Amino acid sequence: MKLENGIKERRSIRKYSEREVTEDTIREILDLSRFSPSWKNTQVVRYHIIKNRDMKEKIAKNCVLSFDFNAKTIVRSNALVIISVVKDTSGYEKDGSFSTSQQDRWEMFDAGIATQTFCLAAHLKGVGSVILGVFDEEKIRQYIDIPENEKVTNLIAIGYPLDQPKSAPPRKSVEEISSFVL
Repeated sequence: MKLENGIKERRSIRKYSEREVTEDTIREILDLSRFSPSWKNTQVVRYHIIKNRDMKEKIAKNCVLSFDFNAKTIVRSNALVIISVVKDTSGYEKDGSFSTSQQDRWEMFDAGIATQTFCLAAHLKGVGSVILGVFDEEKIRQYIDIPENEKVTNLIAIGYPLDQPKSAPPRKSVEEISSFVL
């Protein structure tokens, strides 16, 4: 698949077939994802993969702030990926001071880049994905052992699409989203 096609064709997928996304396929996706750029190549993003149906149901029931839409998506998924970042690294100097006025928000940049790379890599393998941002980190920690030095940034539900994804919704023109300073 050409990169341009992957970018244009990837969609958020919320309904999945029963076909299993194997551990080998997830490892292939992760192998590509690890090439995501990060602050000073700190590589702070971590991936916690949950395939256990009971655990996914517990997270869906207790950790998405009663947002039923996300709960249903998690239960239907073949796997749930919890994305976290190692805290106090991105955007920091070795002495602990901030490198820029963005302070610790560089963690979210790194997580966002890695999340998009993961979703594109999944799409390349025929695996659908959707990024979920409504969750309670402390409740997730009650179910999943996430190291204290990591912060959960988002969740990704994955699985083989149940239906063929629709074409992209309308996009704003280049003129609407850009300005050139010449």
